[in-house]
Amino acid sequence: MGKYNLLIIEDHALTRFGLKTAFEADAGYNKIFEASNAKDGLNIIEKEDISIVIMDLGLPDMNGIEATKIIKDKHPEIKVVILSSHEKEEDVIKSIRAGACAYCTKDVEPQKLLDIVTSAAKGAAWFDPKVAGYVLNAATSNGVAENKSSEKASDDTKQINLTSREKQVLSLIAEGYSNSEIAQKLEVSINTTKSHVCSILQKLEVNDRTQAAIKAIKNNVI
Repeated sequence: MGKYNLLIIEDHALTRFGLKTAFEADAGYNKIFEASNAKDGLNIIEKEDISIVIMDLGLPDMNGIEATKIIKDKHPEIKVVILSSHEKEEDVIKSIRAGACAYCTKDVEPQKLLDIVTSAAKGAAWFDPKVAGYVLNAATSNGVAENKSSEKASDDTKQINLTSREKQVLSLIAEGYSNSEIAQKLEVSINTTKSHVCSILQKLEVNDRTQAAIKAIKNNVI
């Protein structure tokens, strides 16, 4: 497996130091870069082969949402993980619209953050359980997916090949139905439903149903 180059954009020196130290100890990372503001971070991205970015929202020169949008517009292959000290609904939704693939609050356990960032680098989406509800609520009213056409779909989306039945199941997952409820609606067995859900999680490269729904809605899979 190839190693990742990570960029940490965070204006608090102590937080930056802690993050860098944690990821330097992980064998999955090659080089760890750091920046205290968005401008310096964007300059690093133009000079280095960055795989994934940990982005603070409250930066001094440009907020993390604006910086994320710039990164994703110019380098759609780079994954951006938002690391924020708060969980305001507006910031969560704007971060997703800007192209972030994960949103974590700063009280996340260090090992959990390592796992999240590594999963995000591989193409998975992850949102803190405290904010996942915002995403699903906005998605059901097209708040997340607005202005996203199939022509503008990400490279990840183009590689997701779900069967028509899996899309049906995924749509019901996004609407909040349980496995047993999905089985009843589709008139199939609970084991068949579980098999479909397992296949969906594997194809979307996510760990649970909430992440599957978020990634599917974000990328116009359903």
